Amino acid sequence: MTRVLIITCAFALLSSHPGSTQAPEAKPNFSSESQLVVLHVAVRDRKGGYVAGLGQEAFRVSEDRRSQEISFFNSQDAPVTVGLIIDSSGSMQPNRDLVIAASMAFSKAMNPQDEFFVLGFNEQIHTPLPPDKPFTNYEPTLRVALVQAIKARGQTALYNAVHAGLDYVQKGGYERQVLIVVSDGGDNASHSTRAEVLANAQASNAVIYTIALVDPMDADADPGFLRQLSESTGGVAFRPKSGREIDEVLQRVARDIRNMYTIGYVPSEPTVAGGDRKEDLRRVAVDVRLPTGQKLAVRTRRAYLAGAEGATRDAR
Repeated sequence: MTRVLIITCAFALLSSHPGSTQAPEAKPNFSSESQLVVLHVAVRDRKGGYVAGLGQEAFRVSEDRRSQEISFFNSQDAPVTVGLIIDSSGSMQPNRDLVIAASMAFSKAMNPQDEFFVLGFNEQIHTPLPPDKPFTNYEPTLRVALVQAIKARGQTALYNAVHAGLDYVQKGGYERQVLIVVSDGGDNASHSTRAEVLANAQASNAVIYTIALVDPMDADADPGFLRQLSESTGGVAFRPKSGREIDEVLQRVARDIRNMYTIGYVPSEPTVAGGDRKEDLRRVAVDVRLPTGQKLAVRTRRAYLAGAEGATRDAR
């Protein structure tokens, strides 16, 4: 599985598609040997509101408690590659139409330049978009893909689906990557393991949001796994009381994505591809300091796997 958290850089971090109307960002200037660690950061005030307009000077980054120099900073609503990873096992039948409607409303609340893909999963993984057009931002195409993906029958191979989603999202056209996983968290049909999926997530550049739709009578449900998945990547885990709350949850996710800062730094201790994953787990922290002393809540991924196989790529 190719990873993109650490990127061999000689290019602009946030690429944009032809015809983009985004204001151009200053391009980081790195040698071909530089490796950039990318963090997506949400900043909120005491009342829970997003704090916009902060400059690079307000942010402090540390890795394994060592201060790091910020090499790239972006505060714009840059386009995102978004994957909708949706449980299509039999337990989804009561919520199928609600999930489709909420997903369509979510797409409308996002940046018009964003691109989407859909993976439905029961014991198998369904990829309804064609190989020659694996991403879309065209509403009718997305709706058809959702309808085709959510079968609402069979068992649940959640771990396989997240693994496949992490592979799929890195093939998109944007460096900002998001997965939204809708499931009860249970798994009874995967060959991938829970530990493998969590490690893969920590080696990726994707922010993962999870929505746990849990039937109290379902012994296989595991919302704790979904929470781990989100927290390890800087996303948010939601557990709505009913399927009718999915629309509200996805609107919150859209706001969160569009209000994130992107920070890049070259680690003061170089990473080594192919190292021992456990030994190469690096803890990261981001702090925001304002002259006023205002306390702000900062959320980003807690760690990443340096030197994981495929963690670098030639991006020239």
